[in-house]
Amino acid sequence: MTSPSANAAPVKPISEEAISAAEGHLRNVLALAIEHTAAHAALVVTDTRSELALVLGEAYRRCLPDARFIDFDSVAPEAVLAAFAELEADDLVVLIQSTNFRLEAFRIRVELFKRSLKVIEHPHLSRMTGEQAGHYIASLAYDPDYYRGVGQALKMRIDQASRGVLESGGERLLFASPFEPAKLNIGDYSEMNNVGGQFPIGEVFTEAQDLEAVNGRVKIFVFGDTAFRVNKPEHAITLVIEKGRVADVIDSTPAFDEVLANIRADEGEVWLRELGFGMNRAFSRERLVDDIGTYERMCGIHLSLGAKHGVYNKALIRRATARYHVDVFAVTDAVYLDDELVYSEGAWQVA
Repeated sequence: MTSPSANAAPVKPISEEAISAAEGHLRNVLALAIEHTAAHAALVVTDTRSELALVLGEAYRRCLPDARFIDFDSVAPEAVLAAFAELEADDLVVLIQSTNFRLEAFRIRVELFKRSLKVIEHPHLSRMTGEQAGHYIASLAYDPDYYRGVGQALKMRIDQASRGVLESGGERLLFASPFEPAKLNIGDYSEMNNVGGQFPIGEVFTEAQDLEAVNGRVKIFVFGDTAFRVNKPEHAITLVIEKGRVADVIDSTPAFDEVLANIRADEGEVWLRELGFGMNRAFSRERLVDDIGTYERMCGIHLSLGAKHGVYNKALIRRATARYHVDVFAVTDAVYLDDELVYSEGAWQVA
């Protein structure tokens, strides 16, 4: 277990306005998405190393007055594991992490799900401060009509489509293939084995059944760099895709070249795999946060570079040698599934 640095910058004082906003959003998450009730125990494991950790910690105290709270930095790892062991199926664990909690070989969320516990995870909060902290709090808002209505409508259209087109800054990327069955991250766990996951939420994702049927060009305005942070180049980068692979890059940057070089060094070529339909309206091309795993929910299209995708198996790709899954975010002007326009003017056009 790591301790906060003695030279760490002081944590910014938290405002009542921020706490109240987070409290309101989290009450809806707990009631409508997680469906937690007072009939079940709740355990909140947090730290106090960042502004957002303090905000969320206080918000959860107000939402869960009967919960047990543990300061991760003030106890031994064994104490945290012992607290987990006391919980029963359908109890709730909330993890508020300025970085990412480490408990030796214990994979926290995976192991908690194995015990049929509900989990809400907020990782890498220290990457988002000031204005970005406000964007993060806004992203926790849970509107079930929007997420479930639009999410299910997108899944239906994706699963039925025989092709798709992404219009991107004057370029077009063609998916001349049906898609894999779409997966949902919309706060509806009624048909899932586990309840919860990493927050914020808001995504429907898939990929082409035939990866080599993806061709064309796409402009990206943000990519995940080697530090897993959002990197926004001065000008959009154009990817040339041939048979599902990156064949050329126009207007690249040294940081993006490094990403591609790492993938090629270990995998030989750069596949384009995931097609993500981000739904979280708190994030946009103008409203960014530095943590790539959080920004992945941005309302618009994101793609992944590299052979790794744990959800879908492909005969062309050996899972044992697939190492990279790098999120890149497309300039998204319009998205078509078959001949239906499903995205334009910064919003999903389905219901």
